[in-house]
Amino acid sequence: MATLSFSSSANLGTNDSEVSQRGKDVMGKDYYTILGVQRTASDDEIKKAYRSLALLHHPDKEKGDEEKFKEINEAYSVLKDPAKRRQYDQFGTAGVGAGYREAGFGGGAGGFEDLFGEVFSDFFGGGRRGPSATRGADLRYDLELTFEEAAFGTEKDIQIPVTVDCSNCGGSGARDGTQAETCSRCNGSGQVNFRQGFLTIARPCGSCGGRGVVIKNPCASCSGLGKVRQRTKLSVKVPGGVDNGSRLRLAGKGEAGDLGGPPGDLYVVVNVGTHEIFKREGDNIICHVPISFVQATLGCEIDVPVLGGTARLKIPAGTQPGKVFSLKGKGIASLQTGRRGEELVVIEVCIPKGLSKKQTELLEQFAEISGDEVSHPSKNLFSRVKEIFE
Repeated sequence: MATLSFSSSANLGTNDSEVSQRGKDVMGKDYYTILGVQRTASDDEIKKAYRSLALLHHPDKEKGDEEKFKEINEAYSVLKDPAKRRQYDQFGTAGVGAGYREAGFGGGAGGFEDLFGEVFSDFFGGGRRGPSATRGADLRYDLELTFEEAAFGTEKDIQIPVTVDCSNCGGSGARDGTQAETCSRCNGSGQVNFRQGFLTIARPCGSCGGRGVVIKNPCASCSGLGKVRQRTKLSVKVPGGVDNGSRLRLAGKGEAGDLGGPPGDLYVVVNVGTHEIFKREGDNIICHVPISFVQATLGCEIDVPVLGGTARLKIPAGTQPGKVFSLKGKGIASLQTGRRGEELVVIEVCIPKGLSKKQTELLEQFAEISGDEVSHPSKNLFSRVKEIFE
């Protein structure tokens, strides 16, 4: 890096302080001191220092300093340019005077708006980049299933309204044999800039809708949009074990993307209907089975309903109401392991109504043999409770 050299004070007939003052007069403003960096600072260090100081002294801030802000921008406009920096290091501000006027506050290409926008684009997402491809939107479809379909799995054909690229123009929006033209207002960037105080703010171009191109000869099929709405038929494979709220993702089956971006996804949300016999708890199902008091007392074998058929269940003698029997592997398949849960059979003992005379006599005989006083059940119950606590 070139530096200024001075003759000794003895040869010039001056003292050290006079030499120092002459050096300042030659260099003019010390841009390194203004930005608070060393003369050997890297480009990244200079840029980082400028960002910090520009935010601190911006005039729109409550304690901003417009003069200081201008001085900071003046220093950065020189030190950020390698050629201007070399001229400044060798000749001071005199060597970059014309260059600063180009990159100063006079406006136009290379002016303050470009300088400020270059640095603050990192903070506000601005800059002069052209429009970028964007991913299409995700879609949702609610799928109704029966209890059995959710338990065993199924395959369903569905139709969804979706936006896709126009097949006639390939998504360009231009009529066959023509092509889209670069927007003259934004020069293809898809955005225009406007000043608000010392800020340069970017917004989507109103002429091209932010696309950076205009369609002068639109496609007849899509009216220049590049996309059409249509109903698409899809086959959805539903695994066994899904439940209410389960989501199935079909990658790439959502809305088409913009400017060549990828399509979104389709999410199929499952709604499972109720069952007249079974109730689900996790991977298990519950079934209430009624039997007579005679079957419960003497024991029996019965057929109980299971998913997809029936199963034989042995009821031991003396089974009490509410007794639960487990049938292994008769429940719902697990989405994680594929193994089926259990069916829990809850026994309900039914008390007969409208007994015949013969049935009543037989039960009375049974009660007499058992020592039960049918005529005074409350008194008999009180006696038994009393015996327990004596």
